[in-house]
This record gives sequence, structure tokens and C-alpha cells, in this order.
Amino acid sequence: MRRYNPKQIEPKWQTVWEKSKIYEVTEDKSQPKRYVLEYFPYPSGAAMHVGHVRNYTIGDAVARYARMSGSNVLHPMGWDGFGLPAENYAIKTGISPQEAVAKNVENFKQQLMQMGFSYDWSREINSTDPSYYKWTQWLFLLLFEKGLAYQQESSQWWCPNDKTVLADEQVENGRCWRCGHEVERKSLKQWFFKIRDYADRLEKDLDKVNWSESIKSMQRNWIGRSEGMVFTSPVKDMSLKIKTFSAHFEAFRADTFVVIAPDHPLLAELVKGTKDEKKVLSFADKILKKRVAQGFTDEEHVEGIFTGRYIKDPVGNDDLPIWVASYALAHYGTGIIKCSAHDERDFKFAKKYGIKLKPVLFPPDPKQAEKIRRLEVCYSDMVHGILAEPEEFKGKVAGQVRPGIIKYLLKNKLAEPQVSYKIRDWLISRQRYWGAPIPIIHCPKHGAVPVPDSDLPVVLPEVKSYEPSGDGRSPLARVPEFVNTQCPVCGEPAQRETDTMDGFACSSWYFLRFADPHNDKKAFDKSKVDFWLPVDDYIGGAEHAVMHLLYARFWTKVMYDGKMIDFDEPFTTLRNHGMILAPDGQKMSKSKGNTIEPDSIIDQGYGADSIRLMELFIGPWNQSAAWSVEGLGGTFRFLQRTWALVQEFLETSPQAGGHNAELETQITRVVSRTIKKVSQDLGTLSLNTAIAALMECVNELYKLKSDHNFGLAHKTWHQSLSNLIQLLAPFAPHITEEMWQDLGHDGSVHISRWPTWDEELLKEDLLTIAVQVNGKLRGELLLPADVSEAEAIEAAQKDERVAKNLEGKKIKKSIYVPGRLVNLVV
Repeated sequence: MRRYNPKQIEPKWQTVWEKSKIYEVTEDKSQPKRYVLEYFPYPSGAAMHVGHVRNYTIGDAVARYARMSGSNVLHPMGWDGFGLPAENYAIKTGISPQEAVAKNVENFKQQLMQMGFSYDWSREINSTDPSYYKWTQWLFLLLFEKGLAYQQESSQWWCPNDKTVLADEQVENGRCWRCGHEVERKSLKQWFFKIRDYADRLEKDLDKVNWSESIKSMQRNWIGRSEGMVFTSPVKDMSLKIKTFSAHFEAFRADTFVVIAPDHPLLAELVKGTKDEKKVLSFADKILKKRVAQGFTDEEHVEGIFTGRYIKDPVGNDDLPIWVASYALAHYGTGIIKCSAHDERDFKFAKKYGIKLKPVLFPPDPKQAEKIRRLEVCYSDMVHGILAEPEEFKGKVAGQVRPGIIKYLLKNKLAEPQVSYKIRDWLISRQRYWGAPIPIIHCPKHGAVPVPDSDLPVVLPEVKSYEPSGDGRSPLARVPEFVNTQCPVCGEPAQRETDTMDGFACSSWYFLRFADPHNDKKAFDKSKVDFWLPVDDYIGGAEHAVMHLLYARFWTKVMYDGKMIDFDEPFTTLRNHGMILAPDGQKMSKSKGNTIEPDSIIDQGYGADSIRLMELFIGPWNQSAAWSVEGLGGTFRFLQRTWALVQEFLETSPQAGGHNAELETQITRVVSRTIKKVSQDLGTLSLNTAIAALMECVNELYKLKSDHNFGLAHKTWHQSLSNLIQLLAPFAPHITEEMWQDLGHDGSVHISRWPTWDEELLKEDLLTIAVQVNGKLRGELLLPADVSEAEAIEAAQKDERVAKNLEGKKIKKSIYVPGRLVNLVV
């Protein structure tokens, strides 16, 4: 009997698939389309470990099942090659990012191919290829022409280690998301995309997509939409007027103080000439540094300082002191907020600094209301709370009179409505070399001028030194032949923009390019994109919940508004998988030395199919799990048993007169039940239970084989084993392709039609039902799966063992738990 040898089988079929181009697709409208995509991978220098493999294994199982179920499946792969790791590696070693990324891509691709993933490699793209980033630059200019890209001087997060600016989303707990170094503030002229203009749609359209509520919530919180009122107030003893924002304006008569953000541009002017001017500004700077260390805000430990200034409150709340507060954000509302006893942070802040509070909103319960009056607790229920002021709304429920309060404030010219967002515009500039050049030319006469389409791409030049200068300019600024050019408008001497684009720009549209990857006339053909998009299954970890997903949605909406595409959400279903941890439960990382590479496992003889099964069988796909060497041994043994079952069958011949109707029914029923279970589980992505069902099926087939030889029901065995192989194919593609050919089938198992089950046959399946008398087990019955309650109770009463326990007794009550038990109460 042939032994199962993955080292021979797997390379063989990988070569066959590559030569036959079995996974390449076209816009065939005779089949329903299915676009399955995993996150655009960065080809790092470190080898791909089993944690990465899970992402691609889930996507491949989905793609293979859809393909066998009759869908026209687009399952592409490419490389998100721009970014700091390659540039930092170049600085350290002198090896150019171009060379390093090319080598890494070659290695990463080899690893993916040895895992047997069913990618359409004819659509392979690389974000660092000028033929790709030409269109990233073209899309930048689209935003520029629509007024959605602009340049301005602003204070930004700066990583002194990587010597580049960072977007808000790229600062995690006060540190650079890439290198982990503590960040600081730096004032630079930067390019931005107006993502705030799309904030409303980005929030509302989350209702359109099939994403987890946790991811939607993270995006909504980052967008931070709130409706409020803006009050214009003069500053006492100054000619300055400031606008204060209030999201809890229902209780506007409770306002007793104002807070301003420590980085608000008006702060210096506000405190100018006060006795504590230097002290206040120094304190504000200290708060900003603490924010960096603590991750923007620390609402548990509010801090502040009195500015020495007051506003004259237009609604009659006397003069209100203005405080600098650690929790006030310059980009939220107006950056200056009216505060009261009815906000938890405001309440805590006022209590800490002895600021007067005046409650005007109370719960219906008199005892609770008294606690509010005594300022023992904060009450902030703007929906059910009852107002005490102003007189016009006294005794009314705040949530019910909100529209009336807005009208009141507008009529009396006390405030104007405003929708505010916490999200800032997307900072796109990077002062680094390894990125797509921003296609702008700066002319002394005409300002920022777009590079003409005919001159795209602006190609990244080869340079001798990749080290940033640290003065806020990229290494490109030191390349005169790149910088010095002519203005496209007037032809006079001008200079190119030397900043490069954030790497997220290239990954904000790559899913569109896969639909038409070789088009050199435009970013993509609309008809091809309209055929394939939106992506049906987008698969990856939750680490990009804010940045990549938000940016990709923004770019998609811009293109939709430009009538380039017919959809405004790029990813219909988002599937965020759990992590594969190291055996000790820690996150795998090269620095910890606890990564496990698939290459070494394959070299040991386990093979890629065993790894794939292990990745999916280890637990629910959306939960994290620790890698298990024992579990890998288990999946390998399962494949060995399946292989042996098929090989034993192949060594037998049909028995003369070999026909056993009962055996044929049993075999078919076992496999039919498994087809139904695996099909349903694949539909819900219950991959671990699908594999468990396959293991159970193999066990049952072995039992039937041991009770009867293969010669009996030979034709049924052939069909059933073929079906078993088809069910296993999405999970273990190499071994199933080999066994499929062994059984004499033409063509690949991976383009065979997914098997169907016989529902009628399953209805005749038998269940074991326990029978109790007064709660004590007295027997077991084998009954059809669709047995009715009356039939089950009747069968229980007629059972010989049960009948003995019923002699001379009267049945008072019969209890039936469908499919499980009958309890006769006597």
C-alpha cells in the first residue's frame, strides 16, 4: 500500500496548478461572482509564521468552497511593499529598499505557494511598482482637483526615531505604531486629505455592511460624531470673542465653567498679559506631553489650570471661569467647551478644583434627585432626566423637549447648531524616502500645481543615502535632479514636492486594481470593477479596524462620487480572525524568538495540508488560540487515516454478486450527513466543526469497513469516498487532489461540483432516545430522526424493559424532549 508522503505529493500538485493556471478567472457572467480577499500583506524580511498562515488559510477555504459550489471566484494576491521597515533596513545595511522588497516578495510568494493557496497569480500587483503607484498618484490628483487634498502648516505627531510625522491613528499609547518610540509634537507644512468631509457618510454607511459590531463601534468612536450647540461669548476684559461647544445643551442653565484644549491656537492670546501666563502655557505643554505618554487622554486623572480669564455667558449664568483641561480636544467642537454638573468628566474636574456646580437636571426618583442637589453624584441622563431650568422647560423631560430647546436658543439668538467630529483630516505626508512621491510641483508664481497626467508616474529616484535629515524634509530633498523641474503652467523653474505618501494611500484602492491589474491606460476599467466589486469576503485581523478600513472606505466614496464606480462601500462582509499565539500563549514575534515557521514544519514531513487543518481545527476562526504541536500531530494522523482508507479501497476489487442494500444505505447515510454538516458549517465559517465532522465521518467509515469488506457495495464506496475527498478539499488541497486522481476522476477535485446530500435519507437516520420512568433511566430506543412525540411515547410504553417498570402503575404524565428522551411519570 502506498504511504502518505507530503514531501512528494505537495510540490507535485503545486507545479501542476501553476502550469495549468487552474485558478485564473475572467469576467464570466454565466456564474455568480465571488470576490475573496485577504488583507494586502507587507512582505517583511522575517519569514511568514503560522500566525500569518491562518489568515490565508481561512480565505483559501472560503474561496475553494465557493469555487466548487459554482461561483466564479476572484482570489488574488499582491504586495504592500512601501513602508518604514524596508527603508530602515536600507539605512542599516546599505541595501536599497527596491532590492530588499524584491527579495522579500520572492521569499513570501514561495511560502504562500508551498501552502497550496489558490491565488490567481496572473493578477499579482506590487504597490512599489511605478506601474501601480502611477495610479495612486493619479488618485491623489483626483482628490486634489476636488478640493479634498490640501497643504497647511500644523503641529503634528513626530517620531524622532523614524524621523517622520504620524497620523493620529498611528500613535498608540503615546508611541509610534511602527517602532514603539515615544512621539512628540512638531510644526511642519503637511499634506492632508479631507476625510472629515465624509465623516457623516462614513458613520451612517456602517449600517450597510456585514461587519462585527465591535469593528463598527471602533470606527464610530473614532469618527466621534456628536450634535451640539455653539455659544458665542465675549471674554471679560478683552475684545476677544470665543465660541464654546456644548453637546449637552439641554441643561445649558447648569453651565458654570468653560474648558479649553491645551493645544488650542487661541490659548496663548487668551492668557496674554495675565499674571500666570507663563505658568499656564507651561502647564499646557506638560499636559500635552502626558497625553503622548498616556495615549491622547487620560479621563481617569483629569488635570487643569485656571487661565485667569472669564467669559460673559450669553444665557445668564454669570461670568464663567475658563480653565485649561487635559480632556479637552482642540479638534472636537470648537476646542472650547461649556461645562456643567451633568457630565462625568466635568463633574470630576469641578470637584477636584473646587469649581462651583449648579444642577438643573434631575431623575424622577425624589431620593435620587436629592443626592443630585447635594452634588453627591453626577446625573447625566439627557433622555429621561427632568429639567428645573429655564422656566419655559421646567418639569419637562429633557429628551422630549430637545427640539424645543434648540428652537428656544435659536429664537433668542443664544446659540447655533453644530455637528462635531473627533476624527481629524488624514495626514498623508511622510518625510521619508520609501513611499510614492506626491505628484505636486511648487511654483513661485502659481503655487501648488498638479503634475500633468501625461508625466505620471513621478518615479522614485535611486539615492545614495536613505537617512532622513531630521529637519522635516525627506531624503528626496537632497536629490537636485529630482527636485528641480519646470512649472507645468508657466514653464518657469519650480520644485517638486519631496514628501512621499503614507503607505496607507496605496492600500486604500488595491482591491480595485485586482479587477484590472494590467491596465496601463487608467487605474481600472469600470466594467471590470463593476463586475467583481465590492469584495464579498474581506479577511484579516482586527488591527486595521480604524486606519486601513476607514481610509479605503473614504477613497471608495470619493470614486463613487466621481462616477468611477457604482458602489460606495468596498467590503460587503468583513471577517476578523483570531490570532495564533505561541505555545506559551504569548503573541508570536521575531523579537521574542517564539515564531514557528511553516517551512520547518513542512521539512519535518508534516506537510502543508496538516498545517492548514491545524490552523482551522484549533478553535473557532474568530478566536485566538495557542499553537499546539500535539494538535499538529493529530491532524497529520487524520490525513494518514483518510489516505489509508482510500488506498485500502483501491487494493480491493468488486466482489462477485457484491451487493448489500443495507450496507449501501449505511455508507451513503454517513457521508450524506457529513455533506450536510460540512456544507452548513462552511456557510457559517464554522471551520473547526466542519473538520470535526470529517474526522467523525472517517471513523464511521472505518467501522463499516471493518464490519464488511470493500468488495461489498464497491460502487457505493467509490462514490462515498469521492464525496469525502471533495468535502476535505477546501481544507487540505494537495492530498485530496492526489486521492481524487487515484480514484480515477478526470480533472481537478478543486473544480469539481460540490456534493449534495439526500434529505430523505437523513430523515430515516436513527436517533438514540433515552426512556425514564419517574426520572430513572429504564431503557433506550433507536427511532427515526423525524419521529413525532406521540410515536416516541408509544414506542417507549411498548418497550419490553420499560413495560416491566409500568406494571400495575398509572401513567400520570408523559414528557418528551425531542430527539433526546421520554420521561414517563407514574
